[in-house]
Parts: sequence; structure tokens; C-alpha cells
Amino acid sequence: MPIYQAEELRVFTREVLERIGLKNECAYNASDALIRANLEGVDSHGISRLSIYAKRIMEGRINADPEIKIEKKGSSVLVVDGDNGLGQAVSAKAMSEGLSLVKESGAVAVSVKNSNHFGTASYFCQMAAERGVVALAFTNSPSGIPPWGGTKAFFGTNPIAFGFPTGTKEPVIIDMSTSVVARGKIILAAKQGQSIPKGWAIDEEGNETEDAKEALKGAVLPVGGAKGYALALAVEVLTGLLSGAAFGPHVQNIYDNGADQANVGHFFILLDVEKFMPEGVFYSLMEQLLSEIKETPKAEGVEEILYPGERRARALSKNLEQGIELSEQVEEELRILGSNLNVDLPKRSICRNSL
Repeated sequence: MPIYQAEELRVFTREVLERIGLKNECAYNASDALIRANLEGVDSHGISRLSIYAKRIMEGRINADPEIKIEKKGSSVLVVDGDNGLGQAVSAKAMSEGLSLVKESGAVAVSVKNSNHFGTASYFCQMAAERGVVALAFTNSPSGIPPWGGTKAFFGTNPIAFGFPTGTKEPVIIDMSTSVVARGKIILAAKQGQSIPKGWAIDEEGNETEDAKEALKGAVLPVGGAKGYALALAVEVLTGLLSGAAFGPHVQNIYDNGADQANVGHFFILLDVEKFMPEGVFYSLMEQLLSEIKETPKAEGVEEILYPGERRARALSKNLEQGIELSEQVEEELRILGSNLNVDLPKRSICRNSL
């Protein structure tokens, strides 16, 4: 597979976004979030999304230069209207405001409406962890999960993410969809002509399918059966109802050519560790907790027990050194996009391990 250096892809992404009208800060935040996803091995939410973002921005379905409005309610609530901006840019600004406020109040809730797909929820939890802040991040999305017992998609895959700072170690990052798998992985499989594992999704008739394209016509199954459905509902209330955004089947899909503005909703909860206990005490307890987890007796064939976030951190370190792999189809999409905007896709790199 083609391999590219991360920084060169980040520059390419930013230049594409700036060329189609995003201001510097918005373009930087969006490009950084996309390439961070690739670096961490979450390719379904990385640069493969750039072409569809660019298309919708150039069509006017996503606002390239949003007037993001942030209203403070009381001492610890922010209500954000993203003005139909790109989700990564809207959420980065909302998080920055929330992180400034949480150092005063100790706990902050941030609701966001009129946004779009914001990539990986973990990205925003990492923003908080770097500042010694615990974060919970939620977003809704276009219909992907049926209510338990149903055969038609209603809820989005509605991810839930947690970020916990650890002091010296990589933060604990938990990022999971309320579906068996993130719908983005099925989108990527369909794009690359690959099948999907049994148990991921159902087709339009409600039958289990391993065909990614049929799965996109049907629905992704909730994780843990009825429990996943309940979690998806909870996220929908937080992100869709409480924020004033669209909910359930009313959230528009960026991949549907005839759709309207998406009006995706997000919700963030921030907790300043220092307001609960001294940071050093918390980090010492985290060190003990993680050490004891990793020292748990291992099952046969298991070499190491990892805590959530370690795998991402190791992938990031490896890919920073060796480069990011892109499928040839994604590479061609980016080449065409760049050519149309007079932005050159960087040259392929050579992976050290392939020599």
C-alpha cells in the first residue's frame, strides 16, 4: 500500500481545506484531527474523509467559514451553535472555550448543535487530557442502528468517549461506538470492495450480511444487544435533544447526495482533576490502578494486557516514524482532489521495514 509521511499529509489536507474556503484555525484543527486518526490506526475517520468533506463544502452543504456562536449559561454551561461548520473545527473551538472555563468552575458541560461529522471523539478527549482535565465526549450521527427488535436504522452509531490524564504515561482513552463497529469502517470496506465480518450488520430485509454495500443500505447492530440500543438512546438525548440539534432519522447523511444540512449534535463534559484532589495524588492513584491492571494474570497466548489508549499511542509512534499507509483508492481520490484545486499530493515515502 502507498505510504506517506504524516506531516506532509497534514500540510496537504490543510492546504486543500484552505483552498476551498476554511480559515487558518479551522483548517488546522480539521487537518490535525484527520491525520491524528490515521496515525492512531483509525483510518476510517482519517484522511479518507477529506474528499467527501471537500465536496460538501464546495457544494455549500457545509459552511466553509462558519460564525460559531458560544453562549455561556450560568457558571458552567456553554451552548454552542456551529453554524453548519465542519465538525472538527466547531468542536475544537467549543472544547477550547470549555477548557478555559473548567479551570474556574471545576466542571463544565458543553452542548453543540448545527455541526457536522467530527471524526474521532477521542481527539477531543486528548485535548483535555493534555491539560489535566477528564473529558467525556458524545456525538450523534445519521441513522445506523435499529432500536432493539427493529429492522430499520433509527439511531446513529452514537460514539461515547472518555479521556483520563495519567501524568507521565499516555492518557487512558476510551472511544467506542454504541454499535458493534463504527459505521465508518463499513464505509471504508465498501469503498475498498472488502467484505465485513458476520455479526456486524443487517441488510434492508433485516438479515445478517457480510456485504459492506448491503450493510450500508441496512443497519449496523448495536453492541451488546439491547444494552447498546439503550446507550444509543442516551447519547441521542444528550446530543440531539438537549443541544437542540437533529435527532435519530432527522440527522442528515453527508454521503447522501440529496440530503440537507446535517445538523449533527455533540455534547462534552469536562472535569478539572485539581478541583477534586491534588493532581499528584490522582496521578499516583492512576499509576497504581494501571499497574495492577497490567499485572493481572494473563490468559493463555496473551503477552501483555493493555489499557485503553496504549494501542493508539503505540500506533501513533510507529506511524510517525514509518509513515501512514493509504489504500490505492484513497490515494487516487486525494490525487484527483488535489489536482482539481492545484494542490499537489506529496510524493510516496518508503517504509523502512519494507526495504
